[in-house]
Parts: sequence; structure tokens; C-alpha cells
Amino acid sequence: MSDSVPDAATVVEQVTATPAALALIEQLRKVHGDLMFHQSGGCCDGSAPMCYPDGEFQVGDADHLLGHIGGMPFYISESQFAYWQHTQLIIDVVPGRGGMFSLEGPTGQRFLTRSRLFTDTEWNSLRSADRVR
Repeated sequence: MSDSVPDAATVVEQVTATPAALALIEQLRKVHGDLMFHQSGGCCDGSAPMCYPDGEFQVGDADHLLGHIGGMPFYISESQFAYWQHTQLIIDVVPGRGGMFSLEGPTGQRFLTRSRLFTDTEWNSLRSADRVR
């Protein structure tokens, strides 16, 4: 079986969301308007994906737009990207209390990052598109 580089039309998503996460995103969007996400790197809320009203979190030069989930931008810091770039982030929802600064906190659910390693074909596609180091 060949693991060659796919043609340019092949899109490899670096971040995706489960149906449960997409439903929560839509629920939050109806209340708060457009949203944005930032993959936290630790501190107070661990390494949870944080959800904010769009523009409320100050994105800096060291933040990387990884993709969109539910039509909303998803950012990750360059230092976290260095650790996670070989995996596809899969944003899911589990019962529990979200991060204290994240919008889903009061819903009784929280966003959770799962991941899977990219296949060789996906990695080669991402490298060809200059989307990983």
C-alpha cells in the first residue's frame, strides 16, 4: 500500500469537532453570538480548549489559527502547536464544569481535546502545504 502525497485538492483538517461539540457550539452561539476558541496550554484551566465570544481573547503573534470548528476560529499558541502539530485535535464534550473563563462553564458540559496521530499521507500533505514544521 502506497502512502504517497495526496493531490492539492485533499484537505487535511488539523482540528475537528464531534457532533456533541458542534451542538454545544451552536447552543453557545445562539446566546453569545460568534465565538472563538483557544487551545489552552495549562495554568488555571489545564489544557482545555477555551471558548470565548469572538474577539474577547487577545490573539497574539505567537498564536496560530489551526482551523475552524462549527464555523468558529480555533487558535493554538506556537508553543502548544509544537507539541500537538503531529496530531489532529478532536474537540469533544463531556459532562462536567468547563474552565472558569470558558463560555460553556454554566452548561454542565465542558469541551475536551482528544487527538489522533496523522497518517503518513496526511502528514505529507500538511508538510507540502507548509502547515506544519
